[in-house]
Order: sequence, then structure tokens, then C-alpha cells
Amino acid sequence: MRERRDGLNVFNVFEAHARSRSAAQRDRAFIVFDGRETTYAQAYDIVLRYAAWLRSAHGIGRGDIVAMDLLNSDLFIWLWLALWSLGAKPAFINYNLAGRPLLHSVRSSLAGLVLVDPEVADHFTNELKEELGKEGKADDGSVQPPMAVQVMTPEIEAEAFKSEPYRAPNEDRAGQKRPDMAMLIYTSGTTGLPKPAVVSWAKCAAASIFVSNFLPLKAGDRMLTAMPLYHSSASIIGYLSALRRGCTTIIARRFHASTYIRIASETRATLIQYVGETCRYLLATPPSSHDTDHCIRLAFGNGMRPDVWTKFQDRFRIPAIVEFYGATEGPAVLFNWSGNSFTAGAVGHNGALSKALMGRRAALVKLDPDAPDMDTPARDPVTGFCKRIPPGSNVPGELLFRLDPADIKLNFQGYWGNAKATSKKVYRDVFAKGDAWFSSGDVLRMDGEGRWWFVDRIGDTFRWRSENVSTAEVSEVLGHDEDVLEANVYGVQVPGHEGRAGCAAVVFKGTTGGGDDAELGHPHLRAKLDTIARHALANLPKYAVPVFVRVTRDMAATGTNKQQKVALRNEGVDPEKVSRKEGKGDRLFWLKRDRYEPFGKREWEEIVVGRVKL
Repeated sequence: MRERRDGLNVFNVFEAHARSRSAAQRDRAFIVFDGRETTYAQAYDIVLRYAAWLRSAHGIGRGDIVAMDLLNSDLFIWLWLALWSLGAKPAFINYNLAGRPLLHSVRSSLAGLVLVDPEVADHFTNELKEELGKEGKADDGSVQPPMAVQVMTPEIEAEAFKSEPYRAPNEDRAGQKRPDMAMLIYTSGTTGLPKPAVVSWAKCAAASIFVSNFLPLKAGDRMLTAMPLYHSSASIIGYLSALRRGCTTIIARRFHASTYIRIASETRATLIQYVGETCRYLLATPPSSHDTDHCIRLAFGNGMRPDVWTKFQDRFRIPAIVEFYGATEGPAVLFNWSGNSFTAGAVGHNGALSKALMGRRAALVKLDPDAPDMDTPARDPVTGFCKRIPPGSNVPGELLFRLDPADIKLNFQGYWGNAKATSKKVYRDVFAKGDAWFSSGDVLRMDGEGRWWFVDRIGDTFRWRSENVSTAEVSEVLGHDEDVLEANVYGVQVPGHEGRAGCAAVVFKGTTGGGDDAELGHPHLRAKLDTIARHALANLPKYAVPVFVRVTRDMAATGTNKQQKVALRNEGVDPEKVSRKEGKGDRLFWLKRDRYEPFGKREWEEIVVGRVKL
């Protein structure tokens, strides 16, 4: 215990398992990747070898920040733990990034070294490496040091593995406080350049302890994730929770819908993780014997749509689904452990006691309908305070989490080197003078049964015909159409019209990968457009029925399978801006009475000159 006196560093948890008095724990599989099983004891030796290499080859030590641009692998885990063992801090870079977003991400970490997966080494062009080799300046004026780029080739891995194991002295990990940075994890960048969110030691501990107890995890559990480890869902909610309990993490290089359940079956996974539209993609695969020939007792993650939930659970015979809601940088999360239809689709569920506790820590507030994009809470013109939506009233509002006004960083450490972005996430004087609350940026509602329902992302909701339209709710309705594989709804500006008109980018079943149904005039496409029109008109208020439909073969998504709307919203419905590669690109249609008809350059020009009103 003396060695772990300052035990906030999670490396100490790993070390305790690897050096446990129990041979069963030491010899338990820690990481499974690409057919290789590495025990806790074996992993400990490997991690200390990488620590020695980082120290000798790159001079990494206490307090240093090292960026990691790596795909999912056991190497990701070895380097992460090696850095923590040295008292250094990792910054996880989205491996899909290239060009300006990549330069911004690695630069904003203030790291002096970036470790790169050979598979994405070509993202580091000579020009980018030259830029990284210069000293820079961050938005807050802090100096960005020159950065070395190390590609983790097999030769470099072999060199590192030859090092004698090095365990840094306890002092190198000591002295950390709960709000101190453990690592940097970036926002998804769906609304702009990624921002490095500070993940504290307190969050690493609280999240992993809570999740491992809530699921609950057992020592013999085997958790499968194909979600990218650069994201908090896989790294904190998934891997760190498994580490906390001392069980096994199975890592897939990437998510492939066609192989995910098979991998779960072959690796004897007892838990699987999902994010975003993962489960929708799994449902779109052909039936297989692996669908039910598995050991999965629970699927957990965030972002499963209500229209997918029961279909997924029934087809793959998953006894329970645990959905959680939260943000990497947020101070709290919501959880819903669902084993029946009563809570299916909810992002959180509180009983009487937890409802009372959440009432003190969380609140819903109405948004100002007159604010641009409805992104500001409504305030009383007399008092200047916001009005709390009564819990259980089922009225939508922005979800806020309470912060300590005297010490904001106690529960919200903000964005690294970006005070402006950090301050925008904090609302003050909300219900009383001097209070402080974290802005989630999301609209939720809580019903009388204590179930939390996601309504929309602020900025995604739009106004049309003087009514508020929730993109998430419209997408859910469209998702119940049997012909629709995926729908992504957003508002578009149309000349001569107030507000934004609804547009649904739709992938129909049978159109992905270049199917003929995507062709304009194909009879199957005509039938599917007629079906979706009837379905929308029958199940949505008239103002919420999408005015436009954009038929596409593939939906743009983040690395965590979350839909991207920005590019679609920027292109709008101007046919010149909508991609038409070799005449086989996306197709636009607009609602004419009760049918979606082709929408092209002539129709657009008629709207622009004012001859046609929607």
C-alpha cells in the first residue's frame, strides 16, 4: 500500500492486478487483440519495456504530454499505460484526421512527441511535419513546442521490446490531485475543429468505478469493443471499467458490421459495446448463426435510437441493454439499465431516490425561442433567472449539471488551452445569484416515470412554419419505415422563406454500395419514395414532414458512428452543391402534395426568383 500512497494514477490499478497474490488474476487475459491473448502479468512486463523505450529514446518523463495517433490495437494500451507509469499524459488523436484538423489537434495538445500508427503515417506529410517541427502559439498565448513524429513501425516496436523493463519511482506518479489532467480526449468535431477536453484523474476513477459496479462487471467477464479507443466511450466507459474490475478487454481494430457479432461469438465476449448507429448497421446485415450463438449477456453504449432498440435486442437475443448519456468533458452522466420494453429507448432512468438526488445535481431549462438557433436558455425579463422545468413533466429543455461556483474545475476541467470554449460551457446566475451550471448543449425530457428521453442537439432543432422541429424525433419516425436503413434530418435555408425547411438524407435498404435503386427513375426508388411520403405524413405533424429528401448511398459519420450534419446543412438543397459523381451521386426530391418529386436546377431557380413558395 505504501507504493500506492498517491494512488490516483490508474497505472497503480493495473499494477495491482498484474502483481496480485492471486495467480488466477495475474494469469487472466487482460487484452485480446488479433487472436493474441496477453495476461495481466505478461502485459506488465511489456508496458515497462515501452516505458523504458519512451524514457531512453525520447526523454519522456513526469508531466510530459505525448500525442497518440493510433488505431485500435494492444499497442495503444501498452503505450497508454507506459506513459502513465512515467507520470506522463497521453493525448488521444482521432486517426481519421488529416490536413488542417490533424495539425490543429496535435498542436493544441502542446505535446512534444506524437506516436503514429503506420497505417495513418501518410497523413503526416512533409509539409505537416515541417510545420510541427516549428514552435507555435496557442489561442491562449501559450507556447506550442516543436513536435517530433515517431511512426511505430514493426522495427521500432522490436527495438522498444528489447529494452529492459523500467518501473519509474513512485514519486514520478505522486502528488496528483483529483481535478488534475490524466489525459486529453478530443470532441468529435461534428460542429467544427476538435477541442481537447481535459479528462481528470477523478473522472477516470469515478466513471470506471461506477460503470464496473452498475453493469455490474465480474472478474470473468470479457468485454468486446470495436469503438475507437481515442474516444471516451471505448477508453473510459469500456476499457478503464474492465481494468478496474480486473477482467478482459477484447479489442477489434475497427468496427465492421459484417464481422462484429462473429468476433463476439468466437472470442466468448460476455459484453459488447456500441456507439451511435452501430446497432442499426448490425441489423442491416444478413442473418447468421452467430446472431444467437454467443455468450453476450449485455450490450452497453450510447446513441442507440428507439426505433432500433427492440429490433436489435430481439434479433440478437441480448438479455439487457445499458444506454448511457454524457459528454467526455461533462461532470455527470445518465444511465438506463434496460431489460424490458418499459425503459427501451430511454437514455437514463431514475427511481424515486435517484430522481431526488438528480434533482439537486441536474436540471432542465427552457430555451429562448427568439435566440439564434434557439441555443440560449430563456430568462425571466424581471429576475434575469432561468425557469426550471419541473422533473417528470415531460417538457423538453436543455439539460444542465450543477457545478461548484467557487471551484468550477472541481467537476469540469474544460478544454485544454482554450479558456473561451471552456467559459461557453458554463452558465452562471441560472436559478440564483452566483450559481453555476454546465451546459450539455442537448435537449432532453424527463417523464413521470423517471425516464430520460433524448430530444435533440441544440443547433440541430430548427423552426419551420413558426414551429420547433426536432431532427432526432423526425429521424426516429422515418427510421420505422421498413424501407429506410438510416435517416439523417437537418434544417436548410431556402431563399425567400423564414426559418429552415426540413431535409432528410436517407439511405434506403438495398442502395448502399452502388445499388441500382439509387438511380433516378428506378421503379424501386419510386416506390420507396412513395412509401416514405405516406409514412411521414401519417406519423408526423405537417410542419415536421421533411420538405426535401436527399437520397444517398452512404451516410457521413464520425469515427464513433455518429451522424454528421454540418456538411449536409451547408450544401442545403442547391443542386449545384449536392454531389453528383458521374451522374450517380445523391438525388434531391421535394414534397409536392403527398409525393416526393425530383428536385433539380429548374425547381431551385424558381424558388430563388420567388415564383414558387414552399
